[in-house]
Amino acid sequence: MSTIIGETFQSLLGRLPVTSSDRLLLEMQRAIVEGELPAGSKISEPELARKFNVSRAPLREAMARLERCHLIERIPNAGARVVKLSAEGLQALYQIREELEGLACRLAAENMDEHEIEQLRALLDQHLKSQRVREGESYYQEAGDLDFHYRIILGSKNPYLINMLCDELYFLVRMYRVQLGMNGPRVSRAFDEHKAIINAIASRDGELADLLMRRHIAASRGNIELKLQQVGKQHD
Repeated sequence: MSTIIGETFQSLLGRLPVTSSDRLLLEMQRAIVEGELPAGSKISEPELARKFNVSRAPLREAMARLERCHLIERIPNAGARVVKLSAEGLQALYQIREELEGLACRLAAENMDEHEIEQLRALLDQHLKSQRVREGESYYQEAGDLDFHYRIILGSKNPYLINMLCDELYFLVRMYRVQLGMNGPRVSRAFDEHKAIINAIASRDGELADLLMRRHIAASRGNIELKLQQVGKQHD
């Protein structure tokens, strides 16, 4: 993995010393992902500057970086806004995610060492200890090293793939996952799918790992599509 890519993303997660601009970016990413800055809402630079207690210069730098990772968009003659969560956006994003994470899983089966695979199993055991997961209420994963998918992407050891999935698309994917996440029967199924993916990686069966990850992400997309439909009906 390229040192630059690894340090860039880790610094955003607070694992390395960061600049004030990095901290602002991380705060704004969290606020958007968790819905504190609502999807589709118009962005007011003066209001954000007051909210985060920063000057306009670092705020504009952070907004430019948020635009590059697809969390905000600029609309002609309307200014900037937080990206909307839509069925069309979900389909486009998850088509790319399915292809790239399938490839990441195939490469992880080739490149992850035994210790990394055991750490991945330990992470899944940690997720299972959550009362919400055991009872099928929800399956929420923190960002970065505590995220099953993030660990597998790093395990691909392909710096270009890591850059696309961890720097460019990661927080937009998290936005859909966090705001329209899993609950009910999908929780236990998703957990079982994670276990099957680990077993395929541990068996060094890249073809199976690729297939299982693609199916897993397709099922996740279907679950989120249903949530979007429910939200749409509530607003009708």
